[in-house]
Amino acid sequence: MGQITVDQSHQVMAALATNTDWQDIDFEKTGLQDLVVRNSKEAGRQFTVFLKNGGKMIVGEPKIIPIDRTTPFDPVKLLGQGWTIEEQDERSLALTQVNLANVRLEHMLNKGESQITGEERLKRLKESKYVRLDAKVFQTLWEDKSLIPEAWKQKTKGNTAYIFFDGTVLRRPGGARCVLCLGWDGGQWGWGCGWLDGDWFAGYPSAVLASI
Repeated sequence: MGQITVDQSHQVMAALATNTDWQDIDFEKTGLQDLVVRNSKEAGRQFTVFLKNGGKMIVGEPKIIPIDRTTPFDPVKLLGQGWTIEEQDERSLALTQVNLANVRLEHMLNKGESQITGEERLKRLKESKYVRLDAKVFQTLWEDKSLIPEAWKQKTKGNTAYIFFDGTVLRRPGGARCVLCLGWDGGQWGWGCGWLDGDWFAGYPSAVLASI
């Protein structure tokens, strides 16, 4: 067991190159020029998922998705100058892949509560010991929305559910703290920020893992 070696990677590529039925592939119809040659980074990411699945096609929703930690999440690129990272869940930052089947959506409301502040919610998440998924996981899903679980489209009491990634707390210019979210609304995915000094409801769950 362990990380694949250079020699092993060459063996895998040689085996695929030798045994692929190239005569059965139409280069133009499959769009390989645009999808692979000109978009090599995304093609490499998809190929990584293929290899991690034992060299088998994934039928249906992907379950285990790779998280590229070579480039940290940069709030300035997404939100603009002055935005900073306030705090992060170090356990989530250590993840190089996430099994979406193990992700839980937790709103942290106690029985009889209809809302709590975002800061109280974050406090309860920390006390619960849940692993709070971070902004890089958010970024991975946002950049390839086909990876987002279909179940996350479900509404809460008829309202759009916004899935939050509390593993990264951001601070905007001026001081307010927030966390990023994804939401299915109007037939498409969108993203936003939830302010921790505001009220949070059952429709604002956090994407977490019970353990790693």
